Amino acid sequence: MRVGAVVIRIIRQLLRDKRSIALLIFAPLLVITLVWLVLDGDPYEPKIAAENIPAPLEQVLQNELEKDVVQMSESEAKEAFQKEDLDAFITIKNHVPYVLLEGSDPTANSAVMKVIQTAFSSLSDQKNIQPDVEYYYGSDKINLFDQTGSVLIGFFVFFFVFVLGGISFLRERTQGTLEKLLSTPIKRWEIVTGYLLGFGLFTIIQSFVIVTYCVYVLDIWMAGDFWQLLVVTFLLAITALALATLLSAFANNELQIMQFIPIVIIPQAFFSGIFNLETLAEWLQVLSKFMPLTYGADAIQEIMIKGKDLVDLWQDLLILFGFALLFYVLNIFALKKHRRL
Repeated sequence: MRVGAVVIRIIRQLLRDKRSIALLIFAPLLVITLVWLVLDGDPYEPKIAAENIPAPLEQVLQNELEKDVVQMSESEAKEAFQKEDLDAFITIKNHVPYVLLEGSDPTANSAVMKVIQTAFSSLSDQKNIQPDVEYYYGSDKINLFDQTGSVLIGFFVFFFVFVLGGISFLRERTQGTLEKLLSTPIKRWEIVTGYLLGFGLFTIIQSFVIVTYCVYVLDIWMAGDFWQLLVVTFLLAITALALATLLSAFANNELQIMQFIPIVIIPQAFFSGIFNLETLAEWLQVLSKFMPLTYGADAIQEIMIKGKDLVDLWQDLLILFGFALLFYVLNIFALKKHRRL
């Protein structure tokens, strides 16, 4: 009887929490659908340019690709690499095929090499020839973790800051600290600014530890400047903190904070650069533009893999700052439900 009473109490408690019931049913469906959309995308079609290659080889490459093989010089190809408009360049040097890979995207690299190997194997006079392959960004020594680790840094910084920041701000409410502050003449924007700066100090420390460990202990590939990588991760962490404090205003307990993870965090992981977005449906590519992690992870990857500077990444940084500012302003309005000034 006593066990049955406990069971009935738990069932009634869950039934009163409509958000938990909805999450229990729909969150797994959402995540599985995202996995399906990402992994069921079209095969990646590489963009290849060439100069002075034999006509039979060019014809075979043309047959293997849906896109045309663009004719351009090596210098033009390098400019296209910098604009992310090209995946590979092929020419003949010293009577040997020479392949220059853009190198930053493992999906594109494997797609290019598959096309090239198929092309050479179909030509009887080229079967035993091994092309000379070089990388414009990175090198052949970069492993899978080097390629995806830069994206994972951004994801883990965003994830842990979101969880810790959201729970910490919620405790400020449930323990009555925020209520006491709201009873004073302090302005809402002052409260939000104070909380973001206070919690932000610890998120900055956390970001520093994660980045330092990945770069200097795990020895992940690092082509850019360490301090510039820190700037991007700090901005990403502040954005995650501002989002966490905003959503925590609509949660009544820590469980409800955790419920935001499959809705807010997991979708961003799929569109942060771990998978090539060009293989996805166009509406999914548009959807990724509304996710802060898309820009933070892209900036981190550009610094670590390509060695770019903050000046080159001003668009990503500006959009990321815009997200942080938007969440900051929404935080101020969210406090209206607790006090009207």
